[in-house]
Amino acid sequence: MADNNLLGVPETHLEAEPEVVSAVEAAKTVDELAAVVTANPASALAWAVYAEHILHPAHPLEGYAAARVAYHRGLDALRKAGWRGQGAIPWSHEPNRGVLRALYVLRRAADLIGETSEVARLDEFLRGADDTAAARIELLGTKREPAPSTEAFVIRGED
Repeated sequence: MADNNLLGVPETHLEAEPEVVSAVEAAKTVDELAAVVTANPASALAWAVYAEHILHPAHPLEGYAAARVAYHRGLDALRKAGWRGQGAIPWSHEPNRGVLRALYVLRRAADLIGETSEVARLDEFLRGADDTAAARIELLGTKREPAPSTEAFVIRGED
């Protein structure tokens, strides 16, 4: 991102949250992720991962609400780190990833509820923060609870 920094605004680097990263990685269920959020309510990463897991096209409002909280927690962290509404938030600095994921999941949620102006604004925000972030987030995947198993069966009749 430094090569694209034409304004001379320094990159924003957030503080690491190793305990949150470990807890999120260890969480295997949505309930466990909710416990991580409860224990770390100021963490954009915790909220973003929780939102990623509960966001569902059939009932998007719950995911949208969690994504909105993730976004605001991310803005709080950015401002605390000296960000003033512009400048790079590079994906390469791992502690920034929670904020970037919060932007991305809110964009997805806004799209699901048809909030097109918000989708456009968040696209621009993500590109300005790190133009590779969205593609990198799409490669992450999520640790979703496995779907219930289904059993295939064949009905055999007489010839």
